[in-house]
Amino acid sequence: MSDAPAYRGIAAAEGVAQAFRTIRGHRMRSLLLILGVAIGVTTLVAIFSIVTGLSGRIRDDIVSGNRPYIYVSRYSGLGGADPQEMLRRPHLLPEVAEALATTPGVGVVDYQLSNNSGTVLKYGDERTNFVQVFGASEHFPWIFSIPVAEGRFFTAAEVAASERVAVLGYGPRQDLFPRLDPVGKSLRIYGRPYRVVGVMGERKHIVGALGDNYVVVPWTAFEKDGLREGFEDRNIAVTVADGWDTDKAISAVTGTVRQARRLRPSEPNDFDVVASETYGEIVDKVTGGIALVLVVLSSIGLMVGGIGVMNIMLISVAERTREIGVRMAVGARRRDVLLQVLVEAGTLTGIGGLLGIGLGYFASWGMTHVLRFPFTVSPLVTAGAALFSVAIGVFFGLYPANKAARMDPITALGRE
Repeated sequence: MSDAPAYRGIAAAEGVAQAFRTIRGHRMRSLLLILGVAIGVTTLVAIFSIVTGLSGRIRDDIVSGNRPYIYVSRYSGLGGADPQEMLRRPHLLPEVAEALATTPGVGVVDYQLSNNSGTVLKYGDERTNFVQVFGASEHFPWIFSIPVAEGRFFTAAEVAASERVAVLGYGPRQDLFPRLDPVGKSLRIYGRPYRVVGVMGERKHIVGALGDNYVVVPWTAFEKDGLREGFEDRNIAVTVADGWDTDKAISAVTGTVRQARRLRPSEPNDFDVVASETYGEIVDKVTGGIALVLVVLSSIGLMVGGIGVMNIMLISVAERTREIGVRMAVGARRRDVLLQVLVEAGTLTGIGGLLGIGLGYFASWGMTHVLRFPFTVSPLVTAGAALFSVAIGVFFGLYPANKAARMDPITALGRE
């Protein structure tokens, strides 16, 4: 009994050696098997890596911030409630933002105004496509981690004085001032002259130029010039103070807004509070579902490769019938023959799996580089793909292995 593990080890080693002999002896047949498995694994790894990169890119673009923040609005669109009913809620007035500025757990506050419509800007003979003009506070670039590429952002003093100053997004800057320095130039926005004080950096958003087609002005100036009755939208973004948990900060923000809106304890919130991480989680759920469907579909290719494994192993067993008979005649047991054939099948598909992992990461690196997605190598996915490829060989090698193990040694020895 003590020799059984050692013998099984010898059988396993012989199975690996036999796999390489099969590759050398039947190059075309073995290479086709390995290639079939490699293509399936390449598809799996590439799909997972590309979808993961896509998820990270969308997450970064939607969240748009290097630090956690909380968004307060009349209606976030995430609750499943009737939008028309939600839009009848009262607006978030500046007094709410002022109250939030002194709330424990809150870092900085950005008050934002928009009119939910686009406009066309002109300078000389140049003009933009539709751009979104909105009002914000001096904290806007800091909260959403968008750098200022030229000039500066407007100051708290300019917000307080309702100064007509503007900071262009990368898109309007390229459209209106392709060869000029825009800082100091004057633009007419909603019929009023605004002085350009700065340009925001290119975001390289996943939606392309649309993500850079905006102009931001002090919310106080926008309130005078840009709001249209019935179309105004007022929102507040606040960062989570250092050392504070996001959930606790949300609780503090909710309490402050309820107090500012003078809601009784029995009344529901007439506003929505959403953490930036919530948007990221939604993106992960959507892209995760897409990835699962794509992985299941691409696994069909591996199943087809597995059928090829079964056919080739059946041929291999038929060719070595006499050899198997000799082994069994000199003392090899059925499980030893079974193990040898399974190891051979697993080795062949394992080689295909390793090749597929390398090709999959190379393909996904190329695609993510072209599409500007984040590229990551996942040790878990790598190990899973390798084990899966071996498991395909073992699973589809079971029938040929079992057929070899059930051979009658006398009949096998008599086979030419």
